[in-house]
Amino acid sequence: MNKSELLNSISEKSGLKKVESEKALNAFLETVQEALVKGDKVQLVGFGTFEVRDRKAREGRNPRKPEEVIQIPASKAPVFKAGKTLKEAVNK
Repeated sequence: MNKSELLNSISEKSGLKKVESEKALNAFLETVQEALVKGDKVQLVGFGTFEVRDRKAREGRNPRKPEEVIQIPASKAPVFKAGKTLKEAVNK
């Protein structure tokens, strides 16, 4: 499902116009992004949690030259952990 299909589904299920659905979805995405940039978690009970995890620096291999060792710097990675209700719905 792409963003356009998601907007159509939201519009149908909520009774909102597509323009209103797009504003709501964009506001949600911006809010989650801003929270993660600040280092906050976004917890939606039953659905899941968005958070940022630190990744340590490590050594890797250059795929073009497997004998060459490269340093991969530390970074932050956004992650999503599914909640219990979502996991149960998917596994039915």
